[in-house]
Amino acid sequence: MSHDAPCSPFCYDCQVGINMGGLMPGLGTIINVALLIAGGLLGLIGGRFITPRIQDTLMKASGLCVLFIGLGGTMQKMLVIDGKTLATTGAAMLIVSFALGSLIGEAINLEAGIENLGEWLKRKTGSEGDNEFTNAFVSTSLTVYIGAMAIVGSIQDGLLGDWSTLALKGALDCIIVCTMTASLGRGCIFSALPVAVFQGTITLFAGALSPIMTAAALDSLSLVGSILIFCVGVNLIRPQTFRTANMLPSVVIAVIYALLF
Repeated sequence: MSHDAPCSPFCYDCQVGINMGGLMPGLGTIINVALLIAGGLLGLIGGRFITPRIQDTLMKASGLCVLFIGLGGTMQKMLVIDGKTLATTGAAMLIVSFALGSLIGEAINLEAGIENLGEWLKRKTGSEGDNEFTNAFVSTSLTVYIGAMAIVGSIQDGLLGDWSTLALKGALDCIIVCTMTASLGRGCIFSALPVAVFQGTITLFAGALSPIMTAAALDSLSLVGSILIFCVGVNLIRPQTFRTANMLPSVVIAVIYALLF
């Protein structure tokens, strides 16, 4: 069967033409993680040659960039052209997703769990003297693994052997992590761990997830994910403004909302 236009990001007949040779599933995540680590190491080397004042400026600059990445993604999904006017969409979904998602996140306190993981990594890597380690790990992790690109790319990798989306994401992550590591320190590099686990798991279960990730579900996920990235950017400029990790269940609620309504 063939189509004139792609019917789904995961349709084999539509995507077979861009299959990257049917290489092993998971290669996309390996490339993404390798590029992320490379960017972190470059930032770590560069950070040793700059003063604390410049590091502080870089941190705020990183926050500003992350903030606008989130804002741009939000506007792309929320603003639509209705005739000759500009309208918004998804307001009800956002309210429901963030209200329920934040309630769930606060109840189980995801933020504390991720911070505890950061503290564990801090001890295991001998970084007890790095006061920014946990903040760097949490902020960078939330920046690089929230979003539709990670999910779409991982499913394409698992179903089709197409690692191109995750390779592109890896290139973007490399730049982001390089800048953040130069200002926040080595904790940023360890964001590679949740990225590897998250994307690797999705790749492994790609067959089961692909029917769920409809176009509407991906749009909702992208919108909520972009707002969460915006919150990370705000936290880099004004620390502890949002408990972003406790809002993570909002992404799941957004997908469920899209499937139901």
